[in-house]
Amino acid sequence: MPGHGCQGRAGCRSGGRDAGAGPGARGSFPGRSGPGAPGPPGQSPCAMSGAPGGRRPTFPGLPGERVLEEAAGARRRRGNGGGSVPGTLLCTNRRLAFLPGQAPGSRGLLRSEDEVALPCIHKLVAASSFSKPKVLTANSTLKFIPEELAVFCRDFRLLRFSFPENGLAPQAFRVANAIAQAREAAARLGDAADGWASSGEAIPEEEEEEDEDEGSSTTLLFESLRDWEEELRRLGAAGWRRLCWHHPGGGDLLRAASFHPASEPGSEDVRCLEELLLGGRGPCVLADTAELPTLADIQLAHLRLRALCLPGAVAEEKWLSALEGTRWLDHVRSCLRKAAEVASLLVGKRCSVILQEPSDRDLNCLLASLVQLLGDPHARSLPGFQSLVQREWVAAGHPFPRRLGLLCQDSPREEAPVFLLFLDCTWQLLWQFPADFGFTEAFLLALHDSSFSPYFSTFRFSCQRQRGRSSLPRLPSQTYRPMGGWQDPGGHRGDPRPCSFPPVWAWGRRYTRQQREQFRNPAGPPGPAGPLTPSTPAEPCPWGEPRLVLTLAKGSLCPHPLPWWSRPPLRGSPSGSQGTLGGLLGTCQPPPGLLLPCTAGPCVRLWHRCYLRGLPQEQRGRLAPSLAGLAEELQLLQERLRAWNLRRPH
Repeated sequence: MPGHGCQGRAGCRSGGRDAGAGPGARGSFPGRSGPGAPGPPGQSPCAMSGAPGGRRPTFPGLPGERVLEEAAGARRRRGNGGGSVPGTLLCTNRRLAFLPGQAPGSRGLLRSEDEVALPCIHKLVAASSFSKPKVLTANSTLKFIPEELAVFCRDFRLLRFSFPENGLAPQAFRVANAIAQAREAAARLGDAADGWASSGEAIPEEEEEEDEDEGSSTTLLFESLRDWEEELRRLGAAGWRRLCWHHPGGGDLLRAASFHPASEPGSEDVRCLEELLLGGRGPCVLADTAELPTLADIQLAHLRLRALCLPGAVAEEKWLSALEGTRWLDHVRSCLRKAAEVASLLVGKRCSVILQEPSDRDLNCLLASLVQLLGDPHARSLPGFQSLVQREWVAAGHPFPRRLGLLCQDSPREEAPVFLLFLDCTWQLLWQFPADFGFTEAFLLALHDSSFSPYFSTFRFSCQRQRGRSSLPRLPSQTYRPMGGWQDPGGHRGDPRPCSFPPVWAWGRRYTRQQREQFRNPAGPPGPAGPLTPSTPAEPCPWGEPRLVLTLAKGSLCPHPLPWWSRPPLRGSPSGSQGTLGGLLGTCQPPPGLLLPCTAGPCVRLWHRCYLRGLPQEQRGRLAPSLAGLAEELQLLQERLRAWNLRRPH
């Protein structure tokens, strides 16, 4: 924390004591007036002026967003050299935003680098050279004027703001308390509105047309039957209703809740499995999520990882052992291993695989997505990946608000960042196979950070029904159906109602054109991936019986006993531990289009650019997210080149 001398700070100390009655003591300082004061609710955008240096940038407020407090003249630390940028720090009822003084205002851009949504703030710490650092909450009492605010974010960012000695004492005190209070108020709003579904506030439409080369125009949202039918045509799987993925010449991937051994003949799960077996789709393999980490394991590992990546969390000589103790990389490794086993069965062995999970909304989403990334080149393109997330996560009803901790007031035990674990697994594949993906690490990082922002329908709701509730008004007599949307009593339905909140794939609302250009991988495939076509015939079924039911467990295939199976037992089925997966993941060359990642210890790495953002010295030279960062990266490369030239022999 920066230290200041006592000169000129006596008034601040006394002001802090006078204002130490707590967050409600705003009247201790003169109130703001003029254009910079917050307007009435719903007034946006906010034009702020009246600063000594002239007019400040226009704040791109959202509908219903209002400025609670501001501190013009604050500075934000940037880079490893301790430099800072002057600007205006604002606290609204939706986010904490910093407007650099030299940056012009933007009509609707949310400035991803300089803002953080209130639900994304994990901890707020105020510091002064006259007092110990204090963690601020809505009920805390701040008894000193903060000289610096440290904002610890859930997305591993660490934002530091300082307040120079130029009359900022009242603003610094008020903005610190406002952030603490607004953060808790936003959490209560999220809980009360069940994922903000009834807040009635939306992001305005952009006047500028979205760039088509970013893939947003070809992203299927799977909010209508038309999108599902188009995906089935692409896969060449006409006639399916519950299909997850189909590989021509290979097998079919499905997801379902767990089958119950005591199920009665004629029940829905029994009929689904029998139809699959009688349809001649090859041996059926049941793959459950018992070998994958539980939701509690994922949450604990993520908390330990976030604590480890803070500055000064552990001594350098013990850092690697502490990283191993988080078990986060172990969970990444187990997910990649399981996905590789399932993909090998589908593509190479012509088996149909059914993923089983009691809720079918968490680990099945992760496993099904990874399997398709390994086996389908279209899923590795930018629009294909966005469609994959829409189908396997959004349309499947993954509870984003609860799993990401956005509804943490009354459901802390339901928090588990399964989606962030999936993004880490995707980054591992991108790192091992950089030429097979059409997107970059910058794209994954933008998606990681956007998951904590409740501005988009993708992560704001837990199911399509909630998204429909946030759309245009509907008649009381209408009913909702998962595949048909809102329908009148006669069963008629129109076009799907557009959600009031845009999907996260509208990147132009939060990222500049230069940043979006870094989402596409120039070294990736040259063009969009075409339909899946088997270049070589798949291997014949090694077990010979297409109506065989097997269980995938610990890399081995075993016969699955079905007490409700009404047909005679099949002959020639493997017994014991026959049918192990050693040949599937061994030395054989994988079929074309199939990626088999290495899951050995040294091959699974830490995502430095994401997790070590609180340590600026670790970020130098890593894929610059902006033009300023690119200039810093070029400077670093020049310094390394000069140092190398000095050391090399003449």
